[in-house]
Amino acid sequence: MRLTVPTAFSALAALCRPLGLMSVLAVTACSSTPPASTTVAQAAPAPAPVASPMPAIKVGIALGGGAAKGFAHIGVIKMLEANGFAPAVVAGTSAGSVVGALYASGMNAFELQEKAIALDEAKIRDLQLSSAGLLLGQKLEDYVNEQVRRQPLERLAKPFVAVATRLEDGDRTVFALGNTGQAVRASSSVPGVFQPVAIGKYHFVDGGVVSPVPVDAARQLGADVVVAVDISSKARGQTPAGMLGTLGQSIAIMGQKLGQAELARADVIVRPQVLDIGGADFTQRANAILEGEKAALAAMPQIRERIAQLQASREQATRLAQQKAAEAQRQACLEQRSRLQKLAGLAGLDGACPAQ
Repeated sequence: MRLTVPTAFSALAALCRPLGLMSVLAVTACSSTPPASTTVAQAAPAPAPVASPMPAIKVGIALGGGAAKGFAHIGVIKMLEANGFAPAVVAGTSAGSVVGALYASGMNAFELQEKAIALDEAKIRDLQLSSAGLLLGQKLEDYVNEQVRRQPLERLAKPFVAVATRLEDGDRTVFALGNTGQAVRASSSVPGVFQPVAIGKYHFVDGGVVSPVPVDAARQLGADVVVAVDISSKARGQTPAGMLGTLGQSIAIMGQKLGQAELARADVIVRPQVLDIGGADFTQRANAILEGEKAALAAMPQIRERIAQLQASREQATRLAQQKAAEAQRQACLEQRSRLQKLAGLAGLDGACPAQ
């Protein structure tokens, strides 16, 4: 039997009517005016968000004051480097500023140890009897500048700051620019031992007066994890001998009270057992380095745990950010679809926008 054209279209419409919106092709075929092409237009999917590389955890070290006990800092740095946690930023107070400046200049821990063992005390002591202090401090400044190749603070290999106390008003001063040796000298000028250092219109003394272990300064340099090294003297119920002993004990007591709050803001505290080493006993430098190594090794599990916690937290935050970005991208894609693509989406045939 021969069908006329109207009859053929009627038959085709009757056949397609039950299918509804099962497919865009069926919708197109059932149109009273057949389109030139039955291919559904596909929008180019938007590129997937590219995950930016996770920034490395930046370890900072806060080196506290303690005169000859400061050799322990070298042992701590040695163990951090050996375990893959070389400090990226360094903050130092007093003896910690001496070690910190040399380390930040580009020396590794073994080079620091060689310098420490070879150090002649005469190179850093310039006795000058004065009511302001027994030592001038110029030799210490010259020694540090020689070791750092006369590089200013801002040009050292690692970000470094030295913390001192402004004598006129007691303000904590963080030196981040300028003469490295002079900043270290200011940070190390123990009242009554070193004469105050004049810089500009102010005078500066030991940073341990206001910040015995410069945790906050290390954090301000951008450290994600701050390892604080506390070698400060503690008042242990003994009566000090002589004027210098009394002065040292007084500073130690003051430092204990001031330092507690700042130390609480550190991620990990390393305490080398150097309390029995005298502040001027340079003969114990090798023992101080060893005690620094031992204390750092004991703290290594805590350091690893803290870094792992921070890495896990960052990874979770990154995943959430990526999920939000992908959802926003999909929503934008859905809103930009054509009417035909939206109809195809109702039938489950539109792949223009990636599914979540």
